[in-house]
Amino acid sequence: MPSTRDIRRRIKSVKNTAQITRAMQMVASAKMRKAQLAALAGRPYAVLMNEVLAAASEGAGEFTHPLLEKRAVRKRAVLLITSDKGLCGALNTNLLREAAKYTKDATVFVCAGKKGAQWVSRAKRELAAEFSYKDTPLFAEARAISKSVQQMFIDGTVDAVDVVFTNFISTLNQKSEVRQLLPIQEIQALEAGVDGEGQTRKLGEASREYLFEPGAATVLGNLLPHYLNYQVYQFLQEAKASEQSARMVAMKNATDNAKQIIKDLTLEYNKLRQANITKELLEITSAAMAMGT
Repeated sequence: MPSTRDIRRRIKSVKNTAQITRAMQMVASAKMRKAQLAALAGRPYAVLMNEVLAAASEGAGEFTHPLLEKRAVRKRAVLLITSDKGLCGALNTNLLREAAKYTKDATVFVCAGKKGAQWVSRAKRELAAEFSYKDTPLFAEARAISKSVQQMFIDGTVDAVDVVFTNFISTLNQKSEVRQLLPIQEIQALEAGVDGEGQTRKLGEASREYLFEPGAATVLGNLLPHYLNYQVYQFLQEAKASEQSARMVAMKNATDNAKQIIKDLTLEYNKLRQANITKELLEITSAAMAMGT
């Protein structure tokens, strides 16, 4: 049975832990708001780009491009977007569970985030490249990642490229998703609704009429690489918003659990202290009765 001293030490230890988790919760909350605004701000641009690409594809006729080439998939690249740090609940675990579904011998990984690279190393999978990105992702970082996988596809090193990332739905809801990046088959906008379903717009479905100069085929050919760069950039924004939201919720739950543990330990401490007092009173009373006083 623990002594009152042991319980006091445990209470102090849990209080110190609660202070740390509380501080981390506040930091994540501040970063979360900024990341969420950045992710949401990029979605209208993605939707408009879809419309322009759809209209250009309609006017391009029999358009061919290396990024649209479909071929038998012998080797697949997976762009795995994870966080650099932990303490964000099951976010990384869900992502790695999706990544583990790919065939080991026919898959090569391109990792954005240290957690993904560490998993690839532990699982003895093939790692083609590792990239890092800041709490506020930069377009230059996304462009470097996108160009890397585009070059692998154009060179024939891989026949398809998938993206495994966390799509931001709300503060309490983040969804691990797998999207095909290459070859481009349909234009996807990361515009999640309240039900968490992303809006998908196929090539050829435009909602307005456009006039292209010098021509639709030329515009489409120049726009496709930029489209992929921006898609990767939006993936990073969504992943970072999801990470900060998951970390804030995880740290809040940890703080609440610490408070409950402190409450339980305090109750146990008071019961033990009261029992010790009662025991001492009984000993004093028994001694006094034995002496006949």
